[in-house]
Amino acid sequence: MDVRKRNRVRVSGRAGGPVVMLAHGFGCDQNLWRLVAPALEVRFQVVLFDHVGAGRSDTSAWSPERYSTLDGYAQDVVGICEELGLGPLTFVGHSVSSMIGVLAAVQEPALFEKLVLLTPSPSYIDDGDYRGGFSEQDIDELLESLDSNYLGWSATMAPVIMGNPERPELGEELTNSFCRTDPKIARVFARATFLSDNRADLPKVTVPTLIAESARDTIAPREVGAFVHAQIPGSELVTLDSTGHCPQLSAPEETAEAIIAFVQES
Repeated sequence: MDVRKRNRVRVSGRAGGPVVMLAHGFGCDQNLWRLVAPALEVRFQVVLFDHVGAGRSDTSAWSPERYSTLDGYAQDVVGICEELGLGPLTFVGHSVSSMIGVLAAVQEPALFEKLVLLTPSPSYIDDGDYRGGFSEQDIDELLESLDSNYLGWSATMAPVIMGNPERPELGEELTNSFCRTDPKIARVFARATFLSDNRADLPKVTVPTLIAESARDTIAPREVGAFVHAQIPGSELVTLDSTGHCPQLSAPEETAEAIIAFVQES
């Protein structure tokens, strides 16, 4: 299958410039980068895409077997990079896509010049001294709620994920994005997202990496950002003055500035 159609790949910006690929998180699509992409397009060639099952991707390409783990999504990222032939490029992954980028870069490091991990979490579940932000019971209850009433779960969880209660339009946008996702696909992706443990993959990353965390994020607290930074050799950590798990919407200018500065570092 043509990966451009499968993942609704769009290339824009400065032809011949450094290439930046933007990857969205769970329940979202490439539209959530719309406030960041214009600033990047002035300087870079920008690649946007939808994960299979999200946005305007070709949902006929989705299967629970391929996408029950993050490996299927990482294989897609590698496939897009190979098809476009624009690498090595900088991969910017939001939330779960940060770990998808880690897996892709470990699998095919020659395709990637740099990684930007925006509000990443290698594991959401607390484990001994590791603080992922949730207990195992929390995640079980979250998934049970999603299974039983996906639309209700979306309306409840999206404002929590987004934060910024004084800006309810942000939570509403994320709710609407969740609600556009096929519940069957969302259930499988949610399990791949919230039950994955990629902590052991972090030390395998060999490309320059920036971790961009949110100063106030209930989904990926700052202890998680510090852990990712400590585990990826030579990585950089920046704390955005933002609230919530989606700083590309709540603090787009600062998010864009962090990406630009890192891409342009020699």
